[in-house]
Amino acid sequence: MKRTIGAVAAAAAGALALPAAAGAHVTIQPTQAQAGSSTVLAVRVPNERDDASTVKVDVRLPPGFVSASWEAVPGWKVRAVKQKLSQPIRTDDGPIDEQIGEIVWTASSKSAGVQPGEFRDFPLSVVVPGKAGQTLTFKALQTYSNGDVVRWIGAPGADEPAPQVKLTAASSTATQPRQSGSSQAQAQAPAAVADDDSSNGLSIVALVIGALGLLIGVVALVMARRGPATRP
Repeated sequence: MKRTIGAVAAAAAGALALPAAAGAHVTIQPTQAQAGSSTVLAVRVPNERDDASTVKVDVRLPPGFVSASWEAVPGWKVRAVKQKLSQPIRTDDGPIDEQIGEIVWTASSKSAGVQPGEFRDFPLSVVVPGKAGQTLTFKALQTYSNGDVVRWIGAPGADEPAPQVKLTAASSTATQPRQSGSSQAQAQAPAAVADDDSSNGLSIVALVIGALGLLIGVVALVMARRGPATRP
């Protein structure tokens, strides 16, 4: 009986530990991005060790990232490794014959690394390649201050899965405000002309009424002057 209770307790403890372990993986945030969009992807690195800090993060980018810029992380140096493309990409600014194949962050010291219980984001500003429905895989190597290296290169569901980003279709809502604004401007243009015409018409009517009033006043004045002269 005691053995049964111990086995059940151990299984329960293991089940509770699974979500924590799953949440400690190296990931790319967000896990979804619009294909062809210019956005920021952050390499999120948690520390899974109790006795060592993370001092190096090596990320292999999937094909198609022709450029990337990174946010400065205090206490860390960054190095980008470029690769030659087998087939240049044609652009309006000319052909591009290389891509960013790898980005490496290295802590300047053990104390500057990601400490036990901590995580750190390493942001990258990129243009997301690929098409909607595809999944981009970013293989990563995490090096600890004690020399251990965790290879985040496995398939989904593995003990050490590679970070992935699922590509979605570009949203059409981004262009709707401009279109509706243009349509609204076009719709308002005739109204503005109509308002101007109405204003001009009212001005003319006011001038006519004013002129009539002045004429009536002059006639009344003349009649008033003639009145006393014609009395017997």
